[in-house]
Amino acid sequence: MKHAYVFPGQGAQFPGMGKSLYEAHDKARELFEKADHILGFAIADVMFNGSEADLRQTKVTQPAIFLHSVICFQTLENPKPEMVAGHSLGEFSALVAGGALSFEDGLKLVSARAQAMQKACEIQPSSMAAVLGLEDAKVEEICAAVEKETGEVVVPANYNCPGQLVISGSVKGVEVACERLKAAGAKRALVLPVGGAFHSPLMAPAREELNAAIETTEIRTPACPVYQNVVSTAVTDPKEIKKNLEAQLTGAVRWTQSIEAMVADGANHFTEVGPGKVLQGLIAKIAKGVATEGFQ
Repeated sequence: MKHAYVFPGQGAQFPGMGKSLYEAHDKARELFEKADHILGFAIADVMFNGSEADLRQTKVTQPAIFLHSVICFQTLENPKPEMVAGHSLGEFSALVAGGALSFEDGLKLVSARAQAMQKACEIQPSSMAAVLGLEDAKVEEICAAVEKETGEVVVPANYNCPGQLVISGSVKGVEVACERLKAAGAKRALVLPVGGAFHSPLMAPAREELNAAIETTEIRTPACPVYQNVVSTAVTDPKEIKKNLEAQLTGAVRWTQSIEAMVADGANHFTEVGPGKVLQGLIAKIAKGVATEGFQ
């Protein structure tokens, strides 16, 4: 059986994140200093001393979660991942942990991703909503019908676990879909406090901008398979990794399918590395009986 390492995405941040790592490890201090130089501002100060509002700044949130996750991984005692995966933003952390991407290049891409997504959010008002208590196929069916009938964009964006799916699209598209999803029996269809329609076609401008950065970044053959969001299967070919990474901003996060594939390929022990415990909870709902733990 195999040991998998998984990495969280946006939303896992919290004030004070990473401070204990900084105080306890020389390696952590070194990486934080590198990050300040790469980003051009003292991100450690914001992470350690900033408020929740400070951490929600686009230029801070994604690099902060990436930093926390990667530094945490690199301060573990002899980690030996046999497979890795990350939820949305966490895929960049997973690629670093798997040896496909350097820390420096990973941080540069994450910073570019955050800024590109912010620009895309400003082009058109958009949103996301959490849908609870409906089968994935029913959510897909309703989203497709709303798009066809109204011309508004609304698509499944995050397949988090059975009975929990996030949709994404234009403000109107998400509103109409939520009404229909509740009428179809959803326990909840709740609009989320996010800045835009992540993992939807409305992120196309961000994808174009980020792809230019990905194209010039070296992706190496990882030391273990990486289960990427858009395909939810094991990937080791650098060209394939790059292609899937480029598709991620407008493609769905197939987390349920990724965990199912990892379990089918032998994973029975999952370690969540980074802020929060969200992924442990999702994995417990997707694959009952597997061992989960966290390091943050």
